[in-house]
Amino acid sequence: MPLTKGEYILLDYTVVVKEENKVVETTQESVAREAGIYRPDGVYGPRLVILGETPLWEPVESALLSLDEGQDFEVEVPPEKAYGVRDSSKVRTVSIREFHRRGLVPNVGDVVDFDGQKARVISISGGRVVLDFNHPLAGRVIIVRGRVVKRLVSVEERAVALLRRYLPKLPGEKLKVAVEGDTMTVYLPAEALLYERLGSVLLQYAADVSGRFANIKRVKFVEEVELKG
Repeated sequence: MPLTKGEYILLDYTVVVKEENKVVETTQESVAREAGIYRPDGVYGPRLVILGETPLWEPVESALLSLDEGQDFEVEVPPEKAYGVRDSSKVRTVSIREFHRRGLVPNVGDVVDFDGQKARVISISGGRVVLDFNHPLAGRVIIVRGRVVKRLVSVEERAVALLRRYLPKLPGEKLKVAVEGDTMTVYLPAEALLYERLGSVLLQYAADVSGRFANIKRVKFVEEVELKG
């Protein structure tokens, strides 16, 4: 049965610039390593997507709404529906003195904050710096390839996937959620105790649960530490 808006799914995907066949984003560690974009501090694995809520390019969302669990897809996204068409008015020339006043020394290729916007330095000559405020992938055709890994149906499955948004570095297999009546109990592994501002993060998660699961009136957090001896 095709997916519908409001459903929770786990999605694997890879984003490729068509003209260069260059991978710029992926959820798969093996693909990231092969493409030379692997980050040791990155989080890999299928991502939670809530259809109709999670921001997706329109052609990708349309494709997903025709699929079912376990199906693959490949979608071509034109520039105007991806990172936008290149706009020549977003290329500006400024005096290098403007950078010096800010205590900055620009170099070609740098991405800088200028007047509250991100810009790429594309040339420096004669005391003038040319800045490009277009997205680096503006004007490019994007290919998105992926797979609907799993359809999340139960409250417990959805709650665990949602928790990974808040605690992304925790192994998914170590997160457990149980629902009894109007109470949700979240079991956290010892690694969770190392998270900075854990209490604040869990309060945000509880507020999110309250807004999504009408039958849940109470969330309990249990921190489990396995003792060896």
